[in-house]
Formats: sequence, C-alpha cells, structure tokens
Amino acid sequence: MALKDMWIPTDFRSVFPKGVLLLGDIEAQIEFSEDRNAPKRQALDFDREGNGSGKRLWKATIMDRAGGKANQASFDITFVADQVPVPSEPEVMDGLRPIELEGLLLKPRVVGNGNFKSVGFYIRATGIKGDNSGAKGAPTARGEKAA
Repeated sequence: MALKDMWIPTDFRSVFPKGVLLLGDIEAQIEFSEDRNAPKRQALDFDREGNGSGKRLWKATIMDRAGGKANQASFDITFVADQVPVPSEPEVMDGLRPIELEGLLLKPRVVGNGNFKSVGFYIRATGIKGDNSGAKGAPTARGEKAA
C-alpha cells in the first residue's frame, strides 16, 4: 500500500482544542538493539529503506486537556529535531507544563487486539511554540529525503 508511511500534517488547535500538558521531561529515543551489550544510540529519523530527515528523535508523554477517559487522555509523541525541544512555559505543577506543538504530523494505526480494535495515531512534532533553543526546524514528513 502506497500510503502506509504517509504522515498527515495538521493544525495543533484542530487536534487539541484545549491544549496539552507535557508530563515529565523530553528524553532521547533510543534505538532498539537485540544485543544487550551494545552501546545505546539515539534513534534517527530514517525508515528501513534509508528515507527520512536524518534528524534525532526525542520522546515525550503528553496529556490532552480535552481527553475523555483516562486511557485516552495521555499518549507518547515523537519530536523530530536536531536538539531537544525546550518548553518555554513554567510548570503548573511538579512535572506538568502546558505546551503547544509545532509541525504536528499524524499517522493512523490500528490499536487494541481481538474484537476490541480501534484507530489510534502516531504523533510527531518538530518543536514547541516559544522554544528558543534552536531545536525547531521545518516540518519534515517521514519518507522525504534529507536536504
């Protein structure tokens, strides 16, 4: 299927009308290795065919302020940026700070198992609004060649 690796660009407020909260810190996403003794390496934005931006991947957990059930209110996202994005807003509680994602990309996926399947999304962003750390870059959908 030609659309299996398609990332859909979207507007932040269309997906998260009440905004989101960052839970904890943004951390480097580590590449999977079957060798337990191999050194840990940060994952880069490349697919199996070598397509992608080549930028570093960072992971974070966010909570949708408009989310309904507890199991639907928080989820993981991936930042695609050379440097770790830095939130500019102060914490509202320990480990919670409001953020607005920039360069938001969604990719649909099937979640659940058996008779309890539904549609979920992989979520990517290129940065955080108000971040002056230099992490922000132009939005790049997976599958595009690095410039």
